[in-house]
Amino acid sequence: MRHRIIVLGAGYAGASSAGRLARRLHPSDVEITVVNAEPDFVERMRLHQLATGREPRRHGLAEMFAGTGIRLRSARVTAIDADRRTVTVTDGEDTDRLAYDTLLYALGSTAADHGVPGVREHGFHVADRPSALRLRRRLEELGENGTVLVVGGNLTAIEVATEIAESRPGLRVALATSGEPGGWMGSKARRHLMRAFERFGVDVHENTTVTRVEATGAIAADGASLAADAVVWAAGFAAHPIAGDGGLHVEDDGRITVDRMMRSVSHPEVYAAGDGVHVIGDNGRTLPMSCASAGFTGMQATAAIVGDLTGRGIPERPLAYFGNCVSLGRGDGIFQVVDGEARSRPWSLRGRTAAFVKAFVLRGTAWNMRNPTYGLPTRRYRLAAAPVRSTEAVAD
Repeated sequence: MRHRIIVLGAGYAGASSAGRLARRLHPSDVEITVVNAEPDFVERMRLHQLATGREPRRHGLAEMFAGTGIRLRSARVTAIDADRRTVTVTDGEDTDRLAYDTLLYALGSTAADHGVPGVREHGFHVADRPSALRLRRRLEELGENGTVLVVGGNLTAIEVATEIAESRPGLRVALATSGEPGGWMGSKARRHLMRAFERFGVDVHENTTVTRVEATGAIAADGASLAADAVVWAAGFAAHPIAGDGGLHVEDDGRITVDRMMRSVSHPEVYAAGDGVHVIGDNGRTLPMSCASAGFTGMQATAAIVGDLTGRGIPERPLAYFGNCVSLGRGDGIFQVVDGEARSRPWSLRGRTAAFVKAFVLRGTAWNMRNPTYGLPTRRYRLAAAPVRSTEAVAD
């Protein structure tokens, strides 16, 4: 019987990791199944564009995995039983329980409502494709008349506010944040950001904490009413509770606690990558939820799975974070470089150059997703008689 590997999620971490495993492990020894709710790889970094009417290129997972030997199951994960090594999935009609020997958890994250009343009932977000399309329909209903309030002050909020303002100039766009928008940026980058808000006519409410969302807008902590025809909630991301509910050891924020090799500390046959993993980076800080972190954690997780199953040494991949790249509409942007302590450096790329860098990253990432096994060693590694949990890193 072949060793059963299940990869949950086919986003930035899951899709590429599945490709690496298929390329490096002998097909006679392993059976790799990817479970994903969508039939396509979704470019999450473009969902704010999808919400405003742009249609990103479709990346069908069946086409991506063709010829790799990977089995694709289009279904939603509803439960994990880490002790029994099973996952429960549903495609809307049938519910199945899938057994695994090794699990790679890469389900990502969703919008964090922070317990604010009304967010789920009245708010919109762009954390997944269905939600971005729901916001798109609302913006189409508004046409060129109405007000959109974006709640949040970090990357997603900035990109949503500027994209809506540029693509639908007839709408009034406002942004409310508990601190300063882009407050982590260097002084030059933040000045550039504020000029972009001014150019697009985005009304910024700094130091404004939203405590309730209603059908007609939002209410701030000081009682002020922020009228809006649509409230877009972009105040951060949260891990899915499914991991903790399934018996895995998780942090207070729901992310799976792992060792340096991305193994669950409570269930070492479970590995995690992407937004759902809590791991300390090379700078001693927790890696943030980001596409870049998905890449690094995915590479480490697959290296560990290959090493543990074949008895080979496990290379220690870098776990780094180099900066923030944010779009300001279609022809403007900021790339803010950070130092080893994740603090913003004075230097940053701004304007069209930064927009070009962001577009280059998006195109390169999409190409890598469409070609998950390109450039990797040909599959040759046979499995050891029994899994070996190596704690020894080797030079790559």
